Amino acid sequence: MTTKPKLCYFRGRGRMESIRWLLAAAGVEFEEEFIETTEQYEKLQKDGRLLFGQVPMVEIDGMVLTQTRAILSYLAAKYDLNGKDLKETVRINMYADGTLDLMIMTALAAFKPPEEKEENLTLIVKKAKTRYFPAFEKILNDHGEDFLVGNKFSWADIQLLEAILMVEELDASVLSDFPLLKAFKARISNIPTIKKFLQPGSPRKPPPDSHYVEVVRGILQF
Repeated sequence: MTTKPKLCYFRGRGRMESIRWLLAAAGVEFEEEFIETTEQYEKLQKDGRLLFGQVPMVEIDGMVLTQTRAILSYLAAKYDLNGKDLKETVRINMYADGTLDLMIMTALAAFKPPEEKEENLTLIVKKAKTRYFPAFEKILNDHGEDFLVGNKFSWADIQLLEAILMVEELDASVLSDFPLLKAFKARISNIPTIKKFLQPGSPRKPPPDSHYVEVVRGILQF
């Protein structure tokens, strides 16, 4: 019997959410261990399980992996979501990194002081509308296929959908000027594994609220 991947992180999105998305899209069931106390986090560090003293951490294939980008790259390759050759892979990585930039900005905004948070969220929507989404609209237009790279579902498609949904939580009309992205969102959302992940009760985490921020601040003591 194959052991399920085990994910170790806080009980929220953060840097683990894209890993959850990728596994779910690949149809892979996984277990989660939530860090809820400083003592629990310090034990992981003292046990030497966190190579650079940070989470996320994923146990898979007899390995203990840390560093988000490395984990995502491994999973994308393992589950055939990384293109058919090096040229496709580098484009997938390039597009995924672009969406990751946008998602990290959104995740970090939750930890800003109230007077800065709203300003940051407004800036994120502006950047999505003026920098990121125009680029992806052009990619879809130039490529002329259902997916971002080649004509096959990839890690880049997963992360773009995740980014779109995150920004739509801030501004529901953010795709109003991007018809190809709107169609892309509907198309990718209907892939069976993605559709399942978007249903209530899935491992997908909600947007960070004040309680989550307080818990993480307490664990990391900042």
